[in-house]
Amino acid sequence: MSETGVAELGWVRATGQPYDIGLALGRAGRTAVQERLRALEYWQAVTDARHDPVVAALAARTKALFPDIHEELQGLADGLELPFSQVMAWNCRGDLMSNVPDGCTTVQMPGTSPVIAHNEDGLPELRGSCFIAQVSDAKGAGFVACCYPGSLPGHTFAVTSTGLAQAVNNLRLRDARPEIPRMVLGRAVLRCSTTAEAIDLLARENQCGGFHFTLAQAGDDTLHSVEFGGGMFSHQQITMPSAHANHALHLPLAQVITQSSSDRQRRADELLADPTTAPLRILRDTGGAGLPIHRSMCDDPDHENTLASAVMTVEKDRVRWSFHDQSSTAPIYTGINAA
Repeated sequence: MSETGVAELGWVRATGQPYDIGLALGRAGRTAVQERLRALEYWQAVTDARHDPVVAALAARTKALFPDIHEELQGLADGLELPFSQVMAWNCRGDLMSNVPDGCTTVQMPGTSPVIAHNEDGLPELRGSCFIAQVSDAKGAGFVACCYPGSLPGHTFAVTSTGLAQAVNNLRLRDARPEIPRMVLGRAVLRCSTTAEAIDLLARENQCGGFHFTLAQAGDDTLHSVEFGGGMFSHQQITMPSAHANHALHLPLAQVITQSSSDRQRRADELLADPTTAPLRILRDTGGAGLPIHRSMCDDPDHENTLASAVMTVEKDRVRWSFHDQSSTAPIYTGINAA
């Protein structure tokens, strides 16, 4: 890994057993959660006691299916110095509510060396508080991933030590009846060795809020688009330059499509009509007739700003990646994950 500038995007290392990893990530995000997130009406709505029965059931299901992730959540809560029930609820926010302010735009470029490029859009209050986590477990397996304070890795962008590349978009599905948190599933994908294993997991477990994953694997030139949630799953291979904002394109479920999501999807499609347009240029675009792809408006209607960006190039034996903060032209961090 190399660092080329002073970043709004921090870097945190977390190693060891699941609890230890969660503890380190919790400590890294504690100040932002305590001083920024807890004061927001959104935090208070998600952690409201009316959700307690559902959150308890989701925690129990997490412990039964993914005990290591449950331990990581316990460590996360202790690192944040907050009750486990609140941290669990926060990590179920997209299952409890459909109007979560987790935006994002993904650009998908197939080819002999596929490229996944991604804007991570979230709460403006978290600008300067997100970080890249370099995680390795007791067996040496791990990943690098963008993390929000107080949240599990696996719902933004990431590259694993086995060469799996992941980019995630929020889907605002209506009337989802969750049995497992979608963010727990995103974290579980980071433990998968291959895209086939990850896709099998999501085909099996999808009774949750909505997510879209773009997945690719070093040594395989296939790009995968996976939409899931509400007890349904849809998988397509990406065969032409494409983009994905915050609404399902092939999962047949009722959903909310915000103006921003619609405008970003339309603008990205327009830019992709020119095959010479670089993925990062699309992510940084502020043009078009509607709301922009790159988001920095203080009055954004979805209350989201671009907090970080990634460009991941999937090659035969490795994934080359570069990570940017909100506005950097040059990457802040670069690296290679060899498969």
